Amino acid sequence: MEPPIDRIRISQNAREQLLKLKRATHIENWNVLCRWALCKSLAEPTPPSIINIVTDSNVEMTWQVFAGNLSDILIVALKQRCHNDGLDTDKETLATQFRLHLNRGIGYLSGDPNLKKIENLILLASHVED
Repeated sequence: MEPPIDRIRISQNAREQLLKLKRATHIENWNVLCRWALCKSLAEPTPPSIINIVTDSNVEMTWQVFAGNLSDILIVALKQRCHNDGLDTDKETLATQFRLHLNRGIGYLSGDPNLKKIENLILLASHVED
């Protein structure tokens, strides 16, 4: 499946938020934290706000590094979310929505006061809303 974006870059603010998460969770790899962030945002009931994201940090990775063996699953999840939000699933829309979801997810994770250790991140993933 074709990825929505080839290279992923994040903002300086998102980089600082990821550094905070790295310290709290002891997860060393940017891509792992970014996957968690994307999934956190995709699970939210509302679409992300349309904002201009300045990708001014030195954190950059390919889609392959970001997604790993979850590539197809993450692409399908993003497409499904776009469909649910009434959006097209063309490459440009998918790329925009990916950036918005990733940015929002990083903000949500870094702002969660319960994420003081990796165990709480796992609990977050296993929490299901009724």
